[in-house]
Amino acid sequence: MEIFVTMIPEQIQKFIDNFSRLPSLGPRLATRLAFYLIGLDKNDLKNLESSLGDLRHLSRCKQCFFLKGGGNLCAICANPKRDKTVIAIVEKETDLISLEKTGQFQGHYLLLGELPGRGSLESSQKLRLEHLKSRIQKELGGKIKEIIIALNPTGAGDFTAQMIKKEFESLAEKITRLGRGIPTGGEIEFADEETLGQALARRN
Repeated sequence: MEIFVTMIPEQIQKFIDNFSRLPSLGPRLATRLAFYLIGLDKNDLKNLESSLGDLRHLSRCKQCFFLKGGGNLCAICANPKRDKTVIAIVEKETDLISLEKTGQFQGHYLLLGELPGRGSLESSQKLRLEHLKSRIQKELGGKIKEIIIALNPTGAGDFTAQMIKKEFESLAEKITRLGRGIPTGGEIEFADEETLGQALARRN
């Protein structure tokens, strides 16, 4: 292994070391990616570099904590046609995107962040829930129509769902959870649009 490492130029090894830490990549795929990129046309590679650099300019929406390019609010929160009184609490950005692709949800979101597996929330996640409480109390009349708990049907998701129901029961007319169209242990991110649409329709 040491012989193999020394024959790779330092720039490539640095790329492999950095990209192998990304989810679902690992050293083998990072190596393949490095050599694929090296073989690209210079203009294509320049466009990729520019796209990566542009990510630095993204920030969090002050309301739902999704990503935005500019201003205080993301495109969803800034849309006056969305229903502010229905809020779906999701775990990851990819979960939010998956729900949006169904075209069946026209409310707002709260992006909670990836749940830890140890049965308790991170301090940043607790702050986001407190932010939502404050928003309901101060900006939305003290009570909204519905909170949809759109968390993965896992142990951590079930635990967090129970906690949210307890803390928000006085702040929403009803609190629902996605129907079990998604199998236990499954992930919203990987569910197809039809399955997610059914889960939204069957929430209870």
